[in-house]
Amino acid sequence: MPDFWEHPKEAQLQMKKIKDLQQWIDGYKDVESAVDELSVAWDFIKEGLVEEEELDRLYADAIAKIENLELRNMLRREEDKLGVVLKINSGAGGTESQDWASMLMRMYLRWCEKKGYKTSVANLLDGDEAGIKSCTINVEGDFAYGYLKSENGVHRLVRVSPYNAQGKRMTSFASVFVTPLVDDTIEVKVEPALLSWDTFRSGGAGGQNVNKVESGVRLRYQFTDPYTGEKEEILIENTETRDQPKNKENALRQLRSILYDKELQHRLQEQAKVEAGKMKIEWGSQIRSYVFDDRRVKDHRTNYQTSDVNAVMDGELDGFIKAYLMEFAASEAQE
Repeated sequence: MPDFWEHPKEAQLQMKKIKDLQQWIDGYKDVESAVDELSVAWDFIKEGLVEEEELDRLYADAIAKIENLELRNMLRREEDKLGVVLKINSGAGGTESQDWASMLMRMYLRWCEKKGYKTSVANLLDGDEAGIKSCTINVEGDFAYGYLKSENGVHRLVRVSPYNAQGKRMTSFASVFVTPLVDDTIEVKVEPALLSWDTFRSGGAGGQNVNKVESGVRLRYQFTDPYTGEKEEILIENTETRDQPKNKENALRQLRSILYDKELQHRLQEQAKVEAGKMKIEWGSQIRSYVFDDRRVKDHRTNYQTSDVNAVMDGELDGFIKAYLMEFAASEAQE
């Protein structure tokens, strides 16, 4: 089509489809190549031309590539391909819970870094003495939502607290909320009359880091649920940059993401899951426990667990994500 690029939005949508198909083709070729290499190595080992260790390595490589393709096949929903708005809130318990929230923030940032995803901290509220009270992270990259939707819920930490002089074992909670980050290919209607803005100064605790200009923005949107008639004020703060117009643009994108997610939950008849995301941060509501002293991290939905606590806190979450998707994604895709 000679006029293909004269319609940027349609062109972008087509290029995205082509990219998605190309990734499937590349994935299949990788698996085919790995299986061929393994087959050849099996013939060579009989003749003593290949060591057993090399055969084991090729076998593990082939299995990993097949499982990665299977895992991607679990992500069939429209929203799975999108990026993520990931919000972390500390639970009750002051400094201990706020420190736990900051540890989770680091964990997710490390996971995103390993995946090659682009991240930006849209808003950050520091704790009173240490850690954070809350943060909002935008994650951009293919299938970020498909993978990170498994993290939505309450995360429980058990450890000997460094903030307790008696060295007592403490339990802390933090909640993680995950919603799809919409892009320009998704149509979401925002009513300007329902929008209002505040501005405020943003920055560090003092000195040169304090922003002298009111670049921080606070968006309020008076939302009425078209299905239930319930009214709700959606509040979004953005202090991502020193540029107020850019922060407004980022806040509007987050609003579109939230509105898209609300419509999505209705369309997929998953209101129960939305309500589950609003669970009180307390005993019995957690999806995963991190028990540092016992060297154990366990997911209560899949019973998947690992003893390598340090690796998990450094962003090694793929085992938990894979277990969740293999157990729940197939049934979700059929709904």
